Amino acid sequence: MKSFIAILAFVAVATADAQTRDGEAVIVNQDADVLPDQYQFSFKTSNDIQAQESGVLVNVGKENESIQVQGSNSYVGTDGQVYSVTYIADEGGYQPQGAHLPVPPAVPEYILRSLAYIAANPPKPEPGQRA
Repeated sequence: MKSFIAILAFVAVATADAQTRDGEAVIVNQDADVLPDQYQFSFKTSNDIQAQESGVLVNVGKENESIQVQGSNSYVGTDGQVYSVTYIADEGGYQPQGAHLPVPPAVPEYILRSLAYIAANPPKPEPGQRA
């Protein structure tokens, strides 16, 4: 539910920013369907903001009950470029992808080997130290 609220906040900020540039923007297409265990929505504005999202409740009634979400949104920036984001939000958190988003550098091979070694050979506790 928190990710759904965060996503709606993102859409609201993008919409507010675009309306600052185009105070006459209106919604030209909108669709929504909300059920107890799933939802979907989409919209498009006259100034080319678009968004769509769907979510489904998983692990119903269990301790790890959550909502799995997938969606996308796009808008035209002040530079005239179209910015698009696709995302999923699940037990792994919010995971956006877009050509304009920064990507973390790859983990160096020597670090990966070190982590694998530590996992395979955990340090033994010293005398008097708890395991």
